[in-house]
Amino acid sequence: MRELDPRTPVVVGVGQFSERIDAPGYRGLSAVELSAHAARAAIEDCGADPVRVATSIDTVGGVRQFEDSRPGARSPLGRSTNYPRSVANRLHAQPRRAVLEVHGGQVPQALVTNFSAAIASGKADVALVFGGEALSTARHVVNSADRPDFSEDPGGQLEDRGYGIEGVISDEAIAYELVQAPAVYALFENARRARLGVSRQAYAAAMGTLFEPFTRVAAANPHAAAPVARSAAELVTPSERNRPIADPYTRFLVARDQVNLAASALLMSVGAAERLAVPRERWVFLHGHADLRERTLLERADLSCSPASVLASRHAREVAGVDVVDIATFDLYSCFPIPVFNICDGLSLRPDDPRGLTLTGGLPFFGGAGNNYSMHAIAETVQRLRAHPGAHGFVGANGGYMSKYSVGIYSTTPTAWREDGSRALQREVDSWPAVPSTAEADGAATIETYTVKCAGDGARGGMVVGRLASTDERFLARVEDGDAEMLDLLLLADEPIGMEITVRSGPNGNVAQVPSPHRAVV
Repeated sequence: MRELDPRTPVVVGVGQFSERIDAPGYRGLSAVELSAHAARAAIEDCGADPVRVATSIDTVGGVRQFEDSRPGARSPLGRSTNYPRSVANRLHAQPRRAVLEVHGGQVPQALVTNFSAAIASGKADVALVFGGEALSTARHVVNSADRPDFSEDPGGQLEDRGYGIEGVISDEAIAYELVQAPAVYALFENARRARLGVSRQAYAAAMGTLFEPFTRVAAANPHAAAPVARSAAELVTPSERNRPIADPYTRFLVARDQVNLAASALLMSVGAAERLAVPRERWVFLHGHADLRERTLLERADLSCSPASVLASRHAREVAGVDVVDIATFDLYSCFPIPVFNICDGLSLRPDDPRGLTLTGGLPFFGGAGNNYSMHAIAETVQRLRAHPGAHGFVGANGGYMSKYSVGIYSTTPTAWREDGSRALQREVDSWPAVPSTAEADGAATIETYTVKCAGDGARGGMVVGRLASTDERFLARVEDGDAEMLDLLLLADEPIGMEITVRSGPNGNVAQVPSPHRAVV
């Protein structure tokens, strides 16, 4: 400890808060109020005088709510014009700097890394990061006569870093209504299944087997939105409660967004922690970290994986100086199975690794707390590592459509702040060759990947990513309404990927069809 630079950053407090609309004591708190509860818990968790700590906070960072994650998004119950300062005001903190981060599930870890670097460089001394969602409350009371108004305008400085959707959501994807996460991730999932040469049934069983232990962790977590242990078969078998969402996903495999959850982490320099008398057994150090951005959807060489996410995971491990076998705990972002499979594949982790792959229960079961899920993962990791001094914990945070990945590797073992090489690695990722694509596709083609979206009323809509036979250019195409033959091909053929189709362009985009004369595909 004596050899540490006093500017070394350290996590000293974590906090979580939740409420369920069906639980006793439900109050219908706003995202600001939920976040303030979690932030107070983080301050109290550091073990020092909470008033003195709160008044020492010079920097706050807020994770953007879902309702403010894209231009024109509605806030049905209203929202704060300066979310970070609204939370700070409730703590009686007066930070000189308030930051509102971009959208994406990578943000909690990225904020911890960013503010740790700021502390190490002397730009901050005591920093608080937090996020909260009241999505469940918003849906529950939005149509009630006495619905609350969560609007507030605290004023003050705000560094708004924007939405951060560049390279994540394209105009073409919007034109094809390919912006809902289940449909996009289903494209990746089906591509991975085909790459592995696995049948639909076997792959469904693998997804259920992956997530079954997640449900058991969630069942024991007091903050979980769906604390119910379920079998692998139950997770993937369609039922009235588990309807198909986007092939191959049923509802139980999809991140649960009806949550009221908040989490926070308190960071300080070692010098500040000593000055504020934070007990050293509360200190947890960020040993390794990395942040990388994937190529856009249509540019990616392989739609079955995210090599940038794997590269970030490997680099964070290298910065920390540990191997996979040295890591005691993992929390892998789990909005759907494939982000977990992707990291398992890339790090040679077995999906049934006895160490487990989640500390919270995962997004479909603990809850997909908007952009803030991984703040809960960080909180759980810090608490687990304090109970096992010297162990290492891995947090993998995914944003967009496997578009951004932020990794943190933590331990109570003291270590100097270490810069990572993410900028150089990002230049490498950006240099990877892009797959040529076309907005207007006509002629013979093959299916590269696909999904069929299923609405609650039973309506179906097909989506195809294909390659033109003449040029090998990639394209997006939809299945025309009422084309049962093409939908049956996608849903019933042993392996649709690689099959020949016909595509034609038109004023409403590209349309994929079974070629004529019709093939026997089932």
